[in-house]
Amino acid sequence: MATGNGTKPRAAWIGLGANLPSRIGGPKETLAAARAHIAELPGTRVTAVSSLYESAPVDAGGPPFINQALRVETSLPALSLLEGLQAIEQAFGRERPFRNAPRTLDLDLLLVAGETRTDAVLTLPHPRLHERLFVLMPLAEIDADLSVPGLGTAATRLAQLLATEHGQDCRRLA
Repeated sequence: MATGNGTKPRAAWIGLGANLPSRIGGPKETLAAARAHIAELPGTRVTAVSSLYESAPVDAGGPPFINQALRVETSLPALSLLEGLQAIEQAFGRERPFRNAPRTLDLDLLLVAGETRTDAVLTLPHPRLHERLFVLMPLAEIDADLSVPGLGTAATRLAQLLATEHGQDCRRLA
């Protein structure tokens, strides 16, 4: 792991998604390349990678998304990690023409160990994490016992969501 800002490394969880081709290729190739870029962020190393999941867009149109979750260990402060993720999105041609628009790459900072926050720039845990199968399924795969502040574990919240009329389509790819 490259040196970060000197703070003690801690775990962070990142959601990845894409449903449009990027300069790299299709969504699967884009996510693979994005994982490599995340591993190159200062003071950061990838410690767990979920399977790929295919999901229908939620509250939007467009082709199906390919989604994944990562756990990283990082010495970057949460805002610096977010800035690094947004720079990677931009490098892959991310545009934000409207909310929930189809995208070449979406990187969401889901959780950072020991940190909760709500401000104009960043909310931790991610404000819709507990409502989205495409986030909870890969997150529970890599860290079923992960405590989501105010919501229980990732696996418990996933089971609760699956027991409702959630109206979402998400499946693990082979």
